[in-house]
Amino acid sequence: MNTHADLKTVPDLKLPRYLGTWYEIARLPMKHEPEDCTDVSAHYSLKDNGHVAVLNRCRLGNEIEEAEGEACAVDNDSARLEVSFLPRGLRWIPFTKGDYWVIQVAPDYSVALVGSPDRKFLWLLSRTPTLDATVQEHYLAQARQQGFDLTPLIHTPHTGRPTA
Repeated sequence: MNTHADLKTVPDLKLPRYLGTWYEIARLPMKHEPEDCTDVSAHYSLKDNGHVAVLNRCRLGNEIEEAEGEACAVDNDSARLEVSFLPRGLRWIPFTKGDYWVIQVAPDYSVALVGSPDRKFLWLLSRTPTLDATVQEHYLAQARQQGFDLTPLIHTPHTGRPTA
């Protein structure tokens, strides 16, 4: 049973401005991303079909792990995306997409806070691998206000060996 109010998202996300490379600054733990991943980045680009190509990368030891996926807007709302990392031929299967909702974005699209409406997933993203602590706290406070439990939050290390 969901006891949270509806998750508020960016009212008019400009998808072309959102595309490009983002660096993960912090996240809530998730089973498909090992806790010891470093240098996590995501690259978003527009596909011919209007969907968003997703390329996530992280460093695990000396290896770079990579996951390719596709996102599409829910109800024509570019701030509310569904993402699938299944192979292309299996993406039609129901219940295999994850929610990727843009909760807040800086006016210059340099920082973004993204989460899922069930409050299980959260990412703080930046266009650079580092983010001022005051700015981080501002965005994380927004997450807390929207009902996210940040107790298990992981601050993503960036080693200076980027994956993007």
